[in-house]
Amino acid sequence: MDVPERGDDEPPAAPVSRLERRKMRTRAALIRAAQGFIAQGRPAVPVLEITQAADVGMGSFYNHFDSKEQLFEAAVTDVLDTLGTVLDSFTGTIPDPAEAFAANYRLCGRLFRQRPQEAALLLANSSALILSDRGLSPRALRDITTAIDQGRFTISDPELGLAIAGGTFVGLGTLLSQRPDRDAETTVDQATETLLTAFGMSPAEAHEVCSRPLPDVSALQDLPVTGPA
Repeated sequence: MDVPERGDDEPPAAPVSRLERRKMRTRAALIRAAQGFIAQGRPAVPVLEITQAADVGMGSFYNHFDSKEQLFEAAVTDVLDTLGTVLDSFTGTIPDPAEAFAANYRLCGRLFRQRPQEAALLLANSSALILSDRGLSPRALRDITTAIDQGRFTISDPELGLAIAGGTFVGLGTLLSQRPDRDAETTVDQATETLLTAFGMSPAEAHEVCSRPLPDVSALQDLPVTGPA
């Protein structure tokens, strides 16, 4: 599994033509529609209904995807990559890998309130995503691995740590979705503290790390999950 380096800069995107922009808008509309159906737990939805939701023609669908399964895979990957990029923009400059892991985890947990559709989509694919090489998981693995190397965590197996964190995240999502009145921030921060202590951090330090201020997570509500509309 490739682990991304912290702070890598992406090269500037090349200009695109009007035709390419139109193609991008169509593809983005299809992906947004697919994300909605996945989040609703409707993987058996027919292609025609997807194109109707996206307001594009059936022929346009097959100009971009060979099958519904390929579209759904792209829809999930899109969420993973975009959320991963968003997290990097918030926490990419944190030098302590243990704090970076905690901040990313706390931000991800807040998605259950800030971006419920994307959170539902991730939960619907949770078993396949915990060890994914896209989006959130490789960033968590990177920070767990570095924290172990620097002596911040004492757990010896980074992938085991990732699996524990992923399982906790699924449980958090289930709890918060079924208990809408529960305070999400407090619940997520308590879960993150528990993870940090399981990874070898003292309870006092885990509490202090999880009490540190986060970026303004309300910005998550305004960030696009797909390409241009």
